[in-house]
Amino acid sequence: MRIMVTGANGFVGTALVRRLLREGVVQAGDISELLLVDKQFDTVFADTRVTAINGDFGCHETLEALLSKPVDLVFHLASVPGAQAEADPALGNRINLQGTVALFENLAQQTTRHGRLARVVFASSVAVYGTQLPPQMDEHTMVRPTISYGVHKLIGELILADWTRHRKLDGRSLRLPGIVARPGLSTGHGSAFMSAIFRAAQLGQAYTCPVSPSASAWWMSCVRCVDNLLHAARLAAEGLHAERVWVPPMLHLKVDAVVDALVRRFGSAQIEYAPVQAIERLFGCQPPLIDERASAAGFQHDGTVDALVENALADE
Repeated sequence: MRIMVTGANGFVGTALVRRLLREGVVQAGDISELLLVDKQFDTVFADTRVTAINGDFGCHETLEALLSKPVDLVFHLASVPGAQAEADPALGNRINLQGTVALFENLAQQTTRHGRLARVVFASSVAVYGTQLPPQMDEHTMVRPTISYGVHKLIGELILADWTRHRKLDGRSLRLPGIVARPGLSTGHGSAFMSAIFRAAQLGQAYTCPVSPSASAWWMSCVRCVDNLLHAARLAAEGLHAERVWVPPMLHLKVDAVVDALVRRFGSAQIEYAPVQAIERLFGCQPPLIDERASAAGFQHDGTVDALVENALADE
């Protein structure tokens, strides 16, 4: 099996690559080549199956090198984070929209040239829902993205579903929430506070959180995120709903509940609060969201808030 991972140097990408090398997709040893693409690589994967390419996943030269031979499975994780894309719209448009379309187009051409249908797992985002959220959400909730990042993710979902219908690709999209706990603070992620409280408690450092303790958000650990990405890749194509989009189950928790769990884990957490209205509006007013189709398909959340903490720090 020849597999490609875009954004392979990222937080989730690195964890996914390690899991693939260790466990394979279906079973250990089922990967013949693992193609990794990112702007740069901080981690060197000492495995003869790995081919790492530094570059822009959407540019012609990079795609030519990656797709010189057909690929069986693609995890498309690469993107410019929402806050960064808002600050630099041209960059967000080039990477999140044009780059994604270019990648999908080149993968679709593989089907025409080689008769090999590439399976594509697309890391979409809950940003497609925007900020005007109802008190309860499910798989039928209207999407109304209010930032370019959400618009571009939604376009990616629609193209992937349409080209799946035309049998150009075998797509499946996951609308992911904030994934914790990132090892550093990224100014490109408006939801960076969700990881920052973990790292502050872990290191015994003080942190001023930009949302209130009663702010409610959707939470998923990197461990569970990788589980769900792999599960999406393993789903048989037969019988999947036409949209090919799932919101995997995730914990709906207030910030103070997560902080309490961190106190149970580390003995203390020096978290103070100075709410920023724009951040709380985007990331701290999220209602319960239950996608019954995702649960029925076998996607899972972390279970409990204490399990979330354990899973989020499992790589330490």
